[in-house]
Amino acid sequence: MAEASAQKLVSEFTGTALLLATVVGSGIMAENLAGGNVAVALLGNTIPTGAILYVLITMFGPVSGAHFNPAVTFAFWLRKEIATAPAFVYVLVQIAGAIAGVLLANAMFDLPVLQISEKLRSSPGQWLSEVVATFGLVLAIFMALRARPEAVATVVGLYITAAYWFTASTSFANPAVTIARQFSNTFAGIAPSGVALFIAAQMAGAVMAVLLDRFLADSRR
Repeated sequence: MAEASAQKLVSEFTGTALLLATVVGSGIMAENLAGGNVAVALLGNTIPTGAILYVLITMFGPVSGAHFNPAVTFAFWLRKEIATAPAFVYVLVQIAGAIAGVLLANAMFDLPVLQISEKLRSSPGQWLSEVVATFGLVLAIFMALRARPEAVATVVGLYITAAYWFTASTSFANPAVTIARQFSNTFAGIAPSGVALFIAAQMAGAVMAVLLDRFLADSRR
């Protein structure tokens, strides 16, 4: 990718904003309706997230590649499929879009627009979960692109739907998501103290996925 055009940046901003509005908004709605049943609330958060990923990737994939995730952009950069300057701008736009989406979700539910989460997410199991979640996500994207490019939206939506349930962290798998979710003190939030280690784990997972994908690709030659 030679440059990050205005169309690509608007695509990344809008897609990431809608993704976070869905993640946080569905979390608020699910918690309001679940009557204290956390499993039901998580299910109510999971299904809209998986569904919106399919929709957003289908919509914006032809424009920007539908990264919506600094870890994904970083992985493409490691593969030399996006240059440093556009990758950096992509990440900035993704973070800005993610924060805008969270603030929008807060506003839609008549909550204070700017909040700081008090939901603690900090343990070795959750850090490991973020390594696994991001590793699986990036690997799924790359291997689907090689095997069935038209299926990427489905693969990503289904992977995140599953990962919400098999990881202890509920699969943030995205540094922009992690940064933004500290601004909503709701079911989907994360306290600021947990953000840095979540991001470190996510980036480690992305690197591992790139390495494994490269190894598997080489074995086919």
